[in-house]
Amino acid sequence: MSIDDVTTAENMPWLVSVDDHVVEPPDLWTSRLPAKYKDVGPHIEYHPAGTPILDGGTYIEAPGTEGKPIAWWFYEDQRASLKRLIAAAGYPAEEIGMQGITYDEMRPGCWQPKARVEDMDVNHVEASLCFPNYPRFCGQIFLKGKDKELAKLCVEAYNDWMVEEWAGESDGRLIPLPIVPLWDVELAAAEVRRNAARGVTAVAFSECPAWLGLPSIHSGYWDPFFQACDETQTVLCMHIGSGTKTFVTSADAPEGVQGTGIFTNSAMSLIDFLLSGVLVRFPNLKLLYAEAQIGWIPYVVERTDDIWMTHRGWAHTQDKVKEPPSTYYYRQVYSCFFKDHVGVKLLDEVGIDNICFETDYPHQDGTWPHSAKVAAEIFGHLPEEQVRKIARGNAINLLRLDLKP
Repeated sequence: MSIDDVTTAENMPWLVSVDDHVVEPPDLWTSRLPAKYKDVGPHIEYHPAGTPILDGGTYIEAPGTEGKPIAWWFYEDQRASLKRLIAAAGYPAEEIGMQGITYDEMRPGCWQPKARVEDMDVNHVEASLCFPNYPRFCGQIFLKGKDKELAKLCVEAYNDWMVEEWAGESDGRLIPLPIVPLWDVELAAAEVRRNAARGVTAVAFSECPAWLGLPSIHSGYWDPFFQACDETQTVLCMHIGSGTKTFVTSADAPEGVQGTGIFTNSAMSLIDFLLSGVLVRFPNLKLLYAEAQIGWIPYVVERTDDIWMTHRGWAHTQDKVKEPPSTYYYRQVYSCFFKDHVGVKLLDEVGIDNICFETDYPHQDGTWPHSAKVAAEIFGHLPEEQVRKIARGNAINLLRLDLKP
């Protein structure tokens, strides 16, 4: 291969990112919920930062009494502050942490659609799929809501904002990603169909619903939801951490241990799906794993195939899955990456048609405004056809976007 055959940042195809994030605007719910929910529905108040309390592995926040006011989400009896960590774009690493901030202390592109598109232009990104922030990666915050009628209205309000306002005036560049009422599978299926009817092609879901206290994917409980996704060609998008908990070796392990190993959530979820029979029963269902990277996939798929065959006599691996699990991986599963040279070296096993790119804007891990340069460094040496598939083509086909692959 000559130097002329290498894709550089300058000639990299415009990217389609399937994992970015949005900071919800302060009036998202107050402008859409009935007036009676004004004080209990999600709304922003400004109070000093408090000291989080660790309770059973979960941080519980409450405002303090002294210091500079920061932005807080109030919803029923839940409190959560806006943090620099989730709006890190444009800030040096030494200034990024868990400190509370206001909307004025983040880039407008974090929460304003027009400004987001402008930041995408700077970053050589044509289209972007954004996961929620305040509702958590698949809407877990509303699962914990006490008033389920209010929670349902909150889910619908979020989705209406996502479709009509966030993505609505972006000329197809901001791709809507709704959430569903996780506590009721029939409501979840109905919400998938409601959004599919207005052109939505993706939905956020938990990688491990049982970790949220919900039925597992093995139980059959979720089949109406999976059926709705199958029928409408709605892609099931699962972000790392959407099961809320993460594996940790010990209570005194530094946060970097969890930060490094969080991909194992997606690995366990993939194994779960491959051996569950879900992908057998719903052959049009597509899964997308977000921010998990891809280097781990070849071994997980190979090992799942081996367990399926070698231990079929006692491990119940062939009760619902009659073909090697890898069959369903290559047919129905996609993952995205942005920091994974190893995965690209294993591309034949990962599958050139099974991967997409991401930028993770505006999180600290994100590559804005240098995503084209990062993409070129990781996979710019590949043949042009493969570069286009990874940079945009696979995402366009998966999400059925009205863009040229």
